[in-house]
Amino acid sequence: METFYLTDRGKVRQHNEDCVGVFENEAGVLAIVADGMGGHLAGDIASQMTISTFKVLWEKVESIASPQDAEAWFTEKVMEVNKAVYEHSLSNPECQGMGTTIVGAIVTTSFATVGHIGDSRCYLLNNSGYKQVTQDHSLVNELVRSGQITKEDAEHHPRKNVLLRALGTEQTVELDVSTIEFEQDDVLLLCSDGLSNKVSEQEMQLQLSNSLPLAEKAKTLVELANENGGEDNISLVIVRKTANHELGEKPC
Repeated sequence: METFYLTDRGKVRQHNEDCVGVFENEAGVLAIVADGMGGHLAGDIASQMTISTFKVLWEKVESIASPQDAEAWFTEKVMEVNKAVYEHSLSNPECQGMGTTIVGAIVTTSFATVGHIGDSRCYLLNNSGYKQVTQDHSLVNELVRSGQITKEDAEHHPRKNVLLRALGTEQTVELDVSTIEFEQDDVLLLCSDGLSNKVSEQEMQLQLSNSLPLAEKAKTLVELANENGGEDNISLVIVRKTANHELGEKPC
C-alpha cells in the first residue's frame, strides 16, 4: 500500500480545523479525514481529538479478517470517539457545540471498508472509472436525492454547508459504512469539502490518473482548490494499492 496525505489552511481561514491521520498495523491501514466545526478553535479540538482517539484504538487491533469485522469495528469505535468528543464539549464551555465530519477507510490486502459522517467524501478510481463512494449527510444532498433540486443547483445552493449529521454534537451518531473491492492499482481519495467543493470530479480523476508520485498528485489538488478560491481548509488522503508495501505517515 502506498499513501500520502496533506492538509492546508486555504487562502481565507485563519485556522485549520481539519485533521488527518494515516495509521498502519498488522491488520492494515486506517486513513481518516476529519473536518472540525464549532466556535473559536473548537473545531480544531474536535478534529484533533477524533484523529488521536482513532489512532489509539487502531493500535490495539491485531487482525481484520473480513469486511464484516472491519464494518463492526468501525461502527463500534465511532461511538467511542463520538462519546469522547461530546463529553469534552459538555465539560468545556468554550467547546460547546463543537463537532466534526469524518471520512475514513480501513484498507486491507483484499478490500477497503469506508465509513463517513457528514460531507467529507471518499472517491474510488479503478478500471471502471471514477466515482463517489459516499453520500453527503447534508441538506442539499437530501434535496437532490428527493428530486427537489438538481446536482447542478446544489453546487450554488445558499444552504450548501448545512449538515444533517456530525460526530460529537449529540450523545449518539450513526456511521454509514460499506465495503468495496480494492484491487491492484486502485486509488482511494478521502477529502474534506474544501477540496470537493472547489475541484471537479473530472479534474480529480485527471490528476489521480497521471503517472506522478502521490505527493505531487496531492499537492496539485490542493493548489487547484486554492486557485479556485480556497475559502475553506483543504485536506486529503490518497491510498493506492501497489505490489510493494510502502506507507508514509505524518503528524497532523
